Formats: sequence, C-alpha cells, structure tokens
Amino acid sequence: CVAFGQRAGVQPVSRGGGPERTVARAAAPPRAEEVLDVTRTEDTVDQLNAVQFDSRCHSVTTDPPPAIDPFALVEGLLEPLGSNVRAQLDHTESPTLRDSAQHFFGAGRAREGKRVRPVIVLLIGAATALSAPQGARPEPDAAAEASGEHSLPNRRQLAAITEMIHTASLIHDDVLDAADTRRGDSAVHRLYSTKAAVLSGDFLLARASVMLARMNNAQVVREMSKSLEALVQGELMQLRSTPDERLSLEYYLTKSYCKTASLMAYSCKSAALLSGHAIESGVAVAAEKFGYHFGLAFQVIDDLLDFTATDEQLGKPGLQDMSLGLSTAPVLYAAEEYPELKQLILRKFEAAGDVEAACGVVMKSAGLRRTKELAAFHAQAAVDACCTLPPCEERDGLVRLCHVVLSRSS
Repeated sequence: CVAFGQRAGVQPVSRGGGPERTVARAAAPPRAEEVLDVTRTEDTVDQLNAVQFDSRCHSVTTDPPPAIDPFALVEGLLEPLGSNVRAQLDHTESPTLRDSAQHFFGAGRAREGKRVRPVIVLLIGAATALSAPQGARPEPDAAAEASGEHSLPNRRQLAAITEMIHTASLIHDDVLDAADTRRGDSAVHRLYSTKAAVLSGDFLLARASVMLARMNNAQVVREMSKSLEALVQGELMQLRSTPDERLSLEYYLTKSYCKTASLMAYSCKSAALLSGHAIESGVAVAAEKFGYHFGLAFQVIDDLLDFTATDEQLGKPGLQDMSLGLSTAPVLYAAEEYPELKQLILRKFEAAGDVEAACGVVMKSAGLRRTKELAAFHAQAAVDACCTLPPCEERDGLVRLCHVVLSRSS
C-alpha cells in the first residue's frame, strides 16, 4: 500500500502496510520496479478514508446537477469499445470460447451495460491531463501501433481493459452464485456451460493482461494488478465470513470495496498516471479517492435497488442478495432497529420464509433511508475529490455522474 497520508498532508493511519516480498537476485539487490508490495485491503481502505479534502465546490444534496451529459462527452471514444474488445477476443480457435467471452460486448442478446467504468476512466483521464506537470504528456502506445492490432491511445485502452476485467468478474460471479440471468438475458454459464463460462472469464482477463502489458507502463500494470487481487479477495470475504463479520457494516463496506470500488479506484488512479502525474501526487490520490467513493456509492445503491427495483429494471431477480445468504446495508441498518433480524442474518436466511420476513422488517425500518444516506455520503466524498481538479467539462461530467448514481433505478 502507498502512504496516502504523507501524500495528501494528513497523518498516516495507525495500521502499517504489509511486509514487502522481493524477487531474489544473485548479485545486486532488486530494483524498485521489481519489488511487489503485499497489500492489506484493510490498510488500503483506512488510508483512503484518512485522506480528506478541504475544498467543496458542489453539494450532491442541495445543488442541482451540472447541465452536462457525461456519456455524451466521451461518446466518440466509447462507441467503438464493444467492437474493439470483440477484436481482441477473436484470438482463439474455439467458437464457444469466443462467443461466450464476447456475450456482453454486442455478440449476444444481453444489454451491453451502462459502461460506467470506461466513462469515468475517460473523464478522469481528460480532467487530470489538464493539470499534468509541464513537459509530461501521455505517451503513445508504440507497441500496440507497431503490432498493427489496435492503435487506440493508452487512455482508451485502459477504459476497455477496465470493462473487460469487470465483465470477467460478472461471468465468474454468476457461476459462483448459480445465477440464471444477467443484463436481461441468460447468464453465460446457462447459455453455454459452467466450464465455458469459467474459461471465457479467464480468457477476458488474459486478453486484458496482454493489452495492459502492451501499454508499457510498469506503474499502471502494478496498480491494475492490485484490482485483480482485490476482486478475488472480495469473493473470498463473501464465501468465508464469520458470524460477527456477517453483522458488521465495516466488513460489508470493505467487501464492497474489493468487489466493486477497487477496480474503479485503481483504474482512475491509472488514468491519472497515464496523464503524466506521479504516483505520489495529489492528483493521483484524488483520482483514486474519487473511484473509491464513487464505487462504494454505486454498490450501496445497487444493494438498495435489490429491495426497491423490479426484476426487469435490474436485469436479474430482486432480493437476490438475501437469497444468497448475504447481508447488505439495508438489512444491517434494519437489524440495529429490530435485533430479532440478527438471527436470520446469522443463519444466512436459510430457513423457509426468512427472505420474506427479513424483507418485511427492512421495509418497515429506516434501513432504506439510512442506506440512501450512506450512498450520498460517499457520492459527496467523490465530488469533493473532483473539486481538487481544474474546472472543466470533464470534471462537471464526473460530478453529474455522482448525481446519476444516487438517482438510478437499474
């Protein structure tokens, strides 16, 4: 983990980073780029929370959203994303593997998704480029251009890589959760097979890793690799929670960071690095901080919609979290008011009628209201991180997205 406190002018948190593991060398000690930091998620979350920004240029609760369409700002860059990713996934002799990996990129009947992650990567990249140090310019992707396979600038490549990693995690999640649908269509493992779904997710990650390596930026490779580690840790946290952890809001938020916010945080940070900012700069910290809080707001609202949205709006069944034995913010807040709910949480809603009973308690409690307030807190923190960047349309677009995430219905 990186010493966020030292970078942003705040005191470091009490818990230190994990030990360092070095690559063995016979003679000289390893260079800095050969040292792999062993990250502890709890430390990363503590350090991100410790960073505070004094300036506030916008309030998500009292100010109207900026009159700008963030998706329209990057429409020209975003439009070819699906076809470019499909081109990357053509490198296989197996039609099943190719088709299953391309399912969410325009090759199947499933909706292609909101593309929120590529949008924030492109907007953060443009906003941070305005304040790049003198002489620092995003480097062209020479290796990719030489190969002739794709000539996208690094920033657009990063957006595609982020969406590929996210899609791979969805395919694997659906296998683990035995989900039937995703984005209004059958889950990949239902259309093909569990084996094909696992391999297609792996194939997406492999191709994303190849694209990442071709960017020839060691810092970006390290940061994006941490997001893969966090995604796996999030799944392990979900599978192996103890009774106390199932009742803990802090554990829930840390798991939400791993499963959702970490990819947004590291990709936003990487976009700032590609704009020419140093990894310890305030701009890189602000970019990561934006992704962290925006990702948490996004996930918290997602968990709220599990109770309030229709199956058609969600593109998957409602109340799915409790059906999987998971306790999210609405349930945890409701349990503070109605302690009898804790027994249902501890037994993972496995008894007949548990899901329906828990839903009834949540609906009569302040759980949904407090969940919305939690999401608003993180959306505001994301806006505060934006406010440290130079005023521009892209910054306004990021602020508008924070309003969008709080008002979304799917």
